[in-house]
Amino acid sequence: MPKTPEQWLAAVSPPPEKTKGALKLFLGFAPGVGKTYSMLSEAIRRHSRGEDIIIGLVETHGRKGIAELLPQLEAVPRKKMEYKGTTFEEMDVDAIKTRHPQVVLVDELAHTNIPGSKHRKRYEDVLELLDAKIDVLSTVNIQHIESIAPTVNAITGVVVRETVPDWVLQMAQETVMVDLTPEALQNRMRRGDIYGAEKVEQALKNFFRRGNLIALRELALRQVAEQVDRSLSSYMDEKEIQETWAVRERIAVCISSHPRSQYLLARAARMARRIDAELYAVYVDLAQDTSDEDQKTLEANLQFAGSLGATVMRLQGANVADPVAAFARDKHITQVIFGRSAVDGWRNFRYLSAINRFLRQAPAVDVHIVTQEPD
Repeated sequence: MPKTPEQWLAAVSPPPEKTKGALKLFLGFAPGVGKTYSMLSEAIRRHSRGEDIIIGLVETHGRKGIAELLPQLEAVPRKKMEYKGTTFEEMDVDAIKTRHPQVVLVDELAHTNIPGSKHRKRYEDVLELLDAKIDVLSTVNIQHIESIAPTVNAITGVVVRETVPDWVLQMAQETVMVDLTPEALQNRMRRGDIYGAEKVEQALKNFFRRGNLIALRELALRQVAEQVDRSLSSYMDEKEIQETWAVRERIAVCISSHPRSQYLLARAARMARRIDAELYAVYVDLAQDTSDEDQKTLEANLQFAGSLGATVMRLQGANVADPVAAFARDKHITQVIFGRSAVDGWRNFRYLSAINRFLRQAPAVDVHIVTQEPD
């Protein structure tokens, strides 16, 4: 097939100048799943293909497999720092910037630096390296994500003190989950591959209990799924893809100021939970809910939607069909729920006309009509 003019132009044009480094994260659900080993292994493969890759900081924690890989890559010496009479070693950000490799490895993104360091947190070191147009490979465990740490505390009883803000993870161009079954991780623990023999039994009875590991693994899988979903949405927006790709279900339920909308919301929430779908509660302001009573019931409905985990969307329009159809297209909605009272005559005709108008305007979505008792 012959190239289009745009393809020919792209082929002869120089690549755009790099303005910022790229962040790639290796995410795990617990210590010992192999994040650092995977990061090192990828770096060694890329180095063998000619990329300029160095180690900024990698922690071995006494693990033989990691220690055996380290000599295969250049490492920037760590910076020695005194704190309360003890010497510590931290990553030397300035030395890495002076060396200016293509890629640098920075282990344990959530680490808190020794007081007196250039930055308080290691992720801030990473941000400086990215601003210097250096790509970064880094590692993080699910319990160190700021919004997830309270859930991990509730599950495991462990207070997580070192965290990374969620927005830092959302900056990552790639997130790789380093996965392992809970049983395999426990076997690694028993072999002494993670901690010393004196800590094994205590760890297996506490943080590394099978139930804890199952829950942590699910949290990590969901985190990666959310990131993939954001990437897909960005790609579809960038490529102006209008049709709906039903990779993940997204349900929109149309509500009004009437109290019966809470029944619709409850039905929609149950549907969303059964198929693990995103739920949106959509209210179209037709400039008709002007009374105090209407406003009161509307706010109650919107609060109820929020309590069910729905994302509340307020739209405006001259009718319900057009703005809801546009919303379904923009958000790649896969299912839409409308309520309907058991009415006849002109009210039934007007209702069916609105549904037909929506179907003409909307992308390919499934439409559910939930019938309720008349007023």
